[in-house]
Amino acid sequence: MTRLPRLKGKELVRLLEKIGFEVVRTRGSHVFLKHADGRVTTVPVHSGETIGPGLLRSVLRDVELSVEELLGGR
Repeated sequence: MTRLPRLKGKELVRLLEKIGFEVVRTRGSHVFLKHADGRVTTVPVHSGETIGPGLLRSVLRDVELSVEELLGGR
């Protein structure tokens, strides 16, 4: 199992955009992303805060990606 990276919300949104997700809307500090094939997720973007490992794993599960596939977009 690959160790989860320490990412901020903006970094995670940027990586997901490189993979093909696009920002659909923003509500407060939450960014809603959607892929052309129908996968969707929400990423909280709080300044200076790192995404926790449980939330990151949940986002990866939502978008059906592994850690390696996510970091391949770096």
